[in-house]
Amino acid sequence: MFKHFYEDAFFVRLVKGSPDINWVKNTNFCDISIHSNGKQVVIFSAIDNLVKGAAGQAVQNMNLMFGLNEKTGLMFTGSNP
Repeated sequence: MFKHFYEDAFFVRLVKGSPDINWVKNTNFCDISIHSNGKQVVIFSAIDNLVKGAAGQAVQNMNLMFGLNEKTGLMFTGSNP
């Protein structure tokens, strides 16, 4: 269900294991991981709240409002090799 919902969301990545803050810091990405034991579902996510938080989301929304590519001004190399 998550894979289908986020298939066109460039800045959302579904990852195996637990999301690691090191892979999202200084980026606009949100890493999500879903785990289930059959009875319960646990969802983990990791974002950089300075970039993917309000500031990055504002830039992404502005891009969409003005007909720009949503990635404009948001493609950073990050700080993890």
